[in-house]
Amino acid sequence: MSDSNLKIVQGDLREELPERKSKDNTYKPWQNWQKIAFRIAFVFFIAMSLPNSTDWYKEIFNFNWLHLHYRDLYDIARFGSGLNIFGNRIFGSTLNGYAIWVITLIFAVVVGLVWTAIAKYRKIEPAGYNRLYYWLNVIVRYRAGIGIIGFGFTKLTPTQLPYPSWGILNTNFGDLTLQKIYWLSIGIVPWYEVFTGVVEVAAGALLFFRATTFWGAVLLFGALADIVYVNFAYDGGVHVYSSYFVLFSAFLLVGYIPQIYNLLILEKYTVPVVYYPVFSKAWQKITRISLKTATIVLFLPVFLYLAVVNFLYDPYKQPALKGIKELRGNYNVTEFRINNRVIPYSPLDSIRWQQATFEKWTTLTFKTNKPVELDLSNGGGAPMRDINRTFELTGVAGGQRVFYYEADTINHVLYLQDKNRGNRQEGREFLGNRADFGGDNRTAARPTKRTEKPKADNWIPDEAKAIIGSEEKKIEPIAYSARRTKGIEAESRPTKRNRMVLNYSVLNGGNRVVLSGINEKKDSIKVVLDRFNKQYVLSRSTLEAGKYD
Repeated sequence: MSDSNLKIVQGDLREELPERKSKDNTYKPWQNWQKIAFRIAFVFFIAMSLPNSTDWYKEIFNFNWLHLHYRDLYDIARFGSGLNIFGNRIFGSTLNGYAIWVITLIFAVVVGLVWTAIAKYRKIEPAGYNRLYYWLNVIVRYRAGIGIIGFGFTKLTPTQLPYPSWGILNTNFGDLTLQKIYWLSIGIVPWYEVFTGVVEVAAGALLFFRATTFWGAVLLFGALADIVYVNFAYDGGVHVYSSYFVLFSAFLLVGYIPQIYNLLILEKYTVPVVYYPVFSKAWQKITRISLKTATIVLFLPVFLYLAVVNFLYDPYKQPALKGIKELRGNYNVTEFRINNRVIPYSPLDSIRWQQATFEKWTTLTFKTNKPVELDLSNGGGAPMRDINRTFELTGVAGGQRVFYYEADTINHVLYLQDKNRGNRQEGREFLGNRADFGGDNRTAARPTKRTEKPKADNWIPDEAKAIIGSEEKKIEPIAYSARRTKGIEAESRPTKRNRMVLNYSVLNGGNRVVLSGINEKKDSIKVVLDRFNKQYVLSRSTLEAGKYD
């Protein structure tokens, strides 16, 4: 071997050869068991790497590439794969999600055995298997790289696990689900969340390059194996998708096992061998460089920019719009009337509000001694409207009520709708023509039929609507996107929710708020709220999503 065949890559000696050859300059033969295992693996990982619905491909062509939303690239990076005979919803669900893997493996075994039978009559040279193995590795590492980058940017710009709202901080610890406790334990330290995002994005970026594939696979395996265990321990709901990356990274590491064993166990001098095809024609070189460059640019700098914009102006798990500044804060309920009847405070009363909070955004929360239907999703998905962003209520029990409000600030009227819809998902997300591939919610929303005409819903008077204005344009112009426009339109279809219409007045220099009007049961209501400055032991983070000043 001449010196020209040796290169130093990250401090390691690597022999880079177009094909794998033995000492007598012939292709090193594959054992029969290796061929059979490879055929099965080839079919399995190809099936697990490709989107399992034609709608995914349609959406790519429907994107407005000049006005992208971060979720557009996120959906490209995150999709259901494998032979999913149950539809896309099962991919991100509980243990049933692994059924796709089993079905795909059975299919791969059948096809692999048929391939083996055919191969007896049509011989494939070892060079052919080397080439197929190389291209399979390329597909797997790019699939894993793109997918984990999409996953990682939601942590690097900490929006996947948001800092807890005041309403959540006011909730008793025992009223939180296991999943919620874990997500909040990460959300309260966003700089650690950023660190986990850096690890995941770095792992994906390393997988884009042949010379750094080993380190990317090691980083990916270590990071995601921990996430898999955490999801099982805390019932996190995304263990299937995180297991997906552990599987892919393990496959990429298998080829390095002989060299690692030779180096670390046998303590022998080892030169890792990297196989790659020779691109001799100009069009081959141009195509390779163009595709690689486009992928890297799209999923690193462009995705980062979109994720930062999302973090600052339109965080996907918490409302984006600013709430009324003079209302924000925690309040004691000092007077409560139903149909002009005073209801004195009692911790056992199921009607009287016990505590109220106006968040920085468009949410009013209050507690009653009456259980609410528990939403067991993790508040993710793809909602564009504030009313459908539910992280502040998912996994939260204890009678916590969460209402989204639209404000007529001239006539001082709040139009409130209950954000809690339990496990009813219809209308929760904008999905276009498809389900949310690999989405965060355990039950995907039903796609909206474009032929359906929305029914009239005039519970907010036209003059009030004119004052309230369009939700679409209430964020910074830099965050405008075609997806947001379409999503808000689709999610504005009428759905059944509890509603209240309350007049509000601010008294005593902003320390008292009086609400009066009609509650969700059509009873007249009057609530007197006195502000109090609640001192939390938990200090506020210096890195919180959204701008609400």
